[in-house]
Amino acid sequence: MIFSPADHFDAVRRSISTTSRDGRPMRMVAVCRNYDAAPDGVWDALTTPERIERWLGPTTGEFRLGGRFAVKDNASGEILACEKPKLLRVTWEYGGQVSWVDAILSRSKEGTSLVVEHTGAVPPEMWDQFGPGAVGIGWEMALMGLAEHLVRPNEPRLDPADPEMVNPLNELMASSSAAWADASVADGTDPEQARAAADRCLAFYTGNPSAGG
Repeated sequence: MIFSPADHFDAVRRSISTTSRDGRPMRMVAVCRNYDAAPDGVWDALTTPERIERWLGPTTGEFRLGGRFAVKDNASGEILACEKPKLLRVTWEYGGQVSWVDAILSRSKEGTSLVVEHTGAVPPEMWDQFGPGAVGIGWEMALMGLAEHLVRPNEPRLDPADPEMVNPLNELMASSSAAWADASVADGTDPEQARAAADRCLAFYTGNPSAGG
C-alpha cells in the first residue's frame, strides 16, 4: 500500500440521500474522491478490462453501450451510458438484487473528481441491519484500489489476504464504518441504531464478530 489508511480515509467524502426510480423509493449512497490524474486517465482505468483487474478484480464482457460485464466474485450488469470521459452508468446485479451505479468524472484542482453514486431499493430490514456501510465501505475500498493503481498502474491488485495488508485494511474499514454511521445519523437514523448497524457491517467485512467493539 503506497498511501496510509488515514490518507485513503481522509480523501473520501460520503453522503446518503433518498430518491426514487420508476415510482419506487430508493436509497442512494455516494462516495467522492479526487485523483491526481487527468479525467482521460481515470476513465481509461475505469473502462479497460486489463486495468480494472488491477484495482477491482478480473472483469469480462462486452465493453460497449448495451453490453454486459461481470466482475469475478462480485457483481454483473449492463452498461447503460458511456460518455467518455464524464459518465459511466451501469446496472449492478448481485445476490438476486438489481441496483444502479453512476460514475461521474469532472476536472478538479487536483486532477479528476470521481463521484460514485449507488442507488437501489434496499429492503428496510437489510438497511436496519447493516446501514449504508454495506455499500459504502465496499466502494471506498474500490476507490482505494483505484488510487493505488493510478500511482502504480503496472502492478497487480493489492491482495487483502497478504498478512501485511490485514491491519491497514482493517483500520481503513473501521474508520469507514464509523464515518458511514455518522452519515446515517445525519440522514436521520437514531444514533444508537446507526452505531449498532455499523458494528454489524464492520464485523461482516472483517470476519471478526468483535470488530465493532
